Amino acid sequence: LLYMFIILQLMQHSWLVSPLTLDPAKLLEEFPRWLEKLSARHQGSIIIIIDSIDQIQQAEKHMKWLIDPLPVNVRVIVSVNVETCPQAWRLWPTLHLDPLNSKDVKSLISAECNSANVKLTKEQEKKLERHCRSATTCNALYVTLLGKTIACVGNTGNIDETLQQCFQCQDTVSLYRLVLRSIQESLQSDKEKGLLREILCVIGVSHNGVSESELMELYPELSSAVLASLVHSLHKMCLLTYGCGLLKFQHLQAWEMARLEYMEEGENVVSAYRQKLVEYFTMQLRILILICFSFNSRDRVTWRSADELPWLFQQQGDKQKLHKCLLNLFVSQNLYKRGHFAELLSYWQLVGKDKSSMAAEYFDSLKEYEKSCEGEESMICLADLYETLGRFLKDLGLLSQAVAPLQRSLEIRETALDPDHPRVAQSLHQLAGVYVQWKKFGNAEQLYKQALEISENAYGAEHPRVARELDALATLYQKQNKYEQAEQLRKKSFKIRQKAARRKGSLCGFALLRQRALQLEELTLGKDTPDNARTLNELGVLYYLQNNLETAELFLKRSLEMRERVLGPDHPDCAQSLNNLAALYNEKKHYDKAEELYEKALDIRRRALAPDHPSLAYTVKHLAVLYKRMGKLDKAVPLYELAVEIRQKSFGPKHPSVATALVNLAVLYCQMKKQIEALPLYERALKI
Repeated sequence: LLYMFIILQLMQHSWLVSPLTLDPAKLLEEFPRWLEKLSARHQGSIIIIIDSIDQIQQAEKHMKWLIDPLPVNVRVIVSVNVETCPQAWRLWPTLHLDPLNSKDVKSLISAECNSANVKLTKEQEKKLERHCRSATTCNALYVTLLGKTIACVGNTGNIDETLQQCFQCQDTVSLYRLVLRSIQESLQSDKEKGLLREILCVIGVSHNGVSESELMELYPELSSAVLASLVHSLHKMCLLTYGCGLLKFQHLQAWEMARLEYMEEGENVVSAYRQKLVEYFTMQLRILILICFSFNSRDRVTWRSADELPWLFQQQGDKQKLHKCLLNLFVSQNLYKRGHFAELLSYWQLVGKDKSSMAAEYFDSLKEYEKSCEGEESMICLADLYETLGRFLKDLGLLSQAVAPLQRSLEIRETALDPDHPRVAQSLHQLAGVYVQWKKFGNAEQLYKQALEISENAYGAEHPRVARELDALATLYQKQNKYEQAEQLRKKSFKIRQKAARRKGSLCGFALLRQRALQLEELTLGKDTPDNARTLNELGVLYYLQNNLETAELFLKRSLEMRERVLGPDHPDCAQSLNNLAALYNEKKHYDKAEELYEKALDIRRRALAPDHPSLAYTVKHLAVLYKRMGKLDKAVPLYELAVEIRQKSFGPKHPSVATALVNLAVLYCQMKKQIEALPLYERALKI
């Protein structure tokens, strides 16, 4: 699992080297060679940091690649305990972290006491100095905790008595137990003491901690005032801390203390608390799915349910429930998209599935889920799931299996959204990436060019998204030894990024906000220029993607008016603005307005562009879909036929995009009860 984690972390920064096997037996043997390949293709240094490496069982055997000469640009930093460091590693360049000396101890304790206006006598200081000399009592955590304990007693308590109790604690866990008892004694009722136990236990058995709101839902009798008071005490004494809004143990020793204090009775106690969390997060998952199906929301699973439930099932050893949980497509999507790839794989390994079985089960689940999808929102969500599956399979090295879900995602987005919607470009980009790794460069080039065209239409020619597609194409040409073409695209991309960086500026805070306000004012009230018109169009598209349609309409209208004044009403840039504004009206279901604008855009592009130009194809498809939606099927037919013709000229007669266009035309014929005309189109598409 450690090797897998290192590989996945490295691959997040470089996809130039194909993934490794997931077979643990072969992984040990192949990893050094894989690292050599990666270092040869990676520009710059690779630094791998592994903490507490000596805690790995048989570390010397499993990490023997560390002893072999590493690639020139690879460095490895490891931390070990002096007592358990393997002999072969002791010859490496080493930085020793020495224990605290008496001066450091005195300084740390004095700082804590001074914060509470507590003054120690010389005799008390000497006792503390003598006590903090062993390996377990001179570490920073122990000394800090000791200082906080003395400071809490303050001038009102008996410091000598407290010191005597502390001196009986010969390690950090024992001192934490003393701290916990002092907190328990400060509580007013048995009920509060019981709640303290519940809070620490439920946090202790969780994966990443528990939020305050979750605690109050788990324990309805827990008031916000009591919770705030308990959390304050636990946080002040270094037991708990916050991370990503969750309460968790501040140190491993604090967790160990809670286990010894409350869960030492046996595994049954731990299982009971884990089951409580399982029931809670399972219920949250059901509620979320019910709510989201009612409101057509795409956020069906929160990151909390996805993080906790599979891990809890894993800890319980319940493979059946873990398997069922992993086949919840939204749980797996949530984990994968947030970078928990290694964790997801470890769960699948626990249920005994190899990567091919895992891929097949996900695909079957997705096809089953597709049967229940109705409406545009559900289909867009389905496209996201297909894309996630495709990317996941690509990361696993299953390139041939990754194509089908990515292609399906593309088809859904082309149908459910506008064909030149930025998400369609995203699908094209992902699919092209698979073909690049598969060394099918011709397919990849066509897809990257389509993605580039859509991005230019949606955002304008000087947007960072366009630079991304140019970089992808440049990398592709470089792999084919087309260095001149690659260099031209890289230069173009560099200029776009450079210009974007200048626009972004190096200012910060109020100065940057003021600059942006002035830019917006200039856009709204200032001179008519092609650059200002392009920026207004980009802002309109941005608000459109954020579903802020009213603001988007204002910017897109202003962009169109400015372009018509500066460039003339027949310029292709005006067609872009018309297209975007029509898409917005289509979204708002103002179909008559959308029809008028699409027809104008089509007229301009027909006169200005080549017959097989992709921009013309997108407008044709837009208007055809709109006619179909409005029930004007006779007007839609010639446009659907033209879409097939354009795609054939652009990509060749056997390209998947041609198949999609053929199916669209066949569906239209079926709606018109012309099954005889539809059948050969379906057959041809299925052959492709």
